[in-house]
Amino acid sequence: MKKLIVFDLDGTLAESKSPLDAEMAQLLGVLLSLVKVAVISGGNWPQFERQVLAGLPHDERLNNLSLLPTCGTKFYRYDTGWKLLYSEDFTAAERGKIICALNQVMAESGFAPQRTWGEIIEDRGSQITFSALGQQAPIEEKKKWDQDFSKRQRMKSVLDRLIPGFSVRLGGTTSIDITKLGIDKAYGIGKLRDTLAIAIQEMIFVGDALFPGGNDYPAKAAGVESIQVRDPAESKRVIEAIIACLRGVEPKP
Repeated sequence: MKKLIVFDLDGTLAESKSPLDAEMAQLLGVLLSLVKVAVISGGNWPQFERQVLAGLPHDERLNNLSLLPTCGTKFYRYDTGWKLLYSEDFTAAERGKIICALNQVMAESGFAPQRTWGEIIEDRGSQITFSALGQQAPIEEKKKWDQDFSKRQRMKSVLDRLIPGFSVRLGGTTSIDITKLGIDKAYGIGKLRDTLAIAIQEMIFVGDALFPGGNDYPAKAAGVESIQVRDPAESKRVIEAIIACLRGVEPKP
């Protein structure tokens, strides 16, 4: 069986920007008692605290958990408290170039929503995230905006041309995540390998955006055995199956 189970967060372990529900928190607690777990997501550290840590048991099981916010551009490990191992932050010039490109794409795309909730462009230090309806948009509205990813795929094509020196990935339900070139979930996977001394062949990645251009795709491209899920409900069944395998029992049909 694998030694490390790596998860995306939004759309995989929880609905966009929502905390783990009780069943998911319970399943992750069990999984952490059996194997090392990591979460790599586009969200920043405060989002991880609200969505993930608030629902997990605060005991020795946290020693088995690694958290990599902003698509692996940051890495936190637990040692009597959460310690930041690295943060691949943008320079001021890089931030300015990315924000200028996003503003240009928004002006030219024709996808401007009639209503927004909160910031559309968020600077997360090591990642800049575009959220089409704003950072606090209701999940029901977000799910309707770009169901087939076509709007963001068109925006990504323009951004790839405007800022070729950066990684541009689709994440969540309405977001586009921009990081330094090569500093993405594949980079995070490499850091997990080096920090935990676990080979990539001994990992599993579970995510909802494993398609080319999705922000989970770099993990798959890095060679990690990957499982595509539709939503957190399907992720729960995957976790149950992994737990059953780790315990040496037959998983539920």
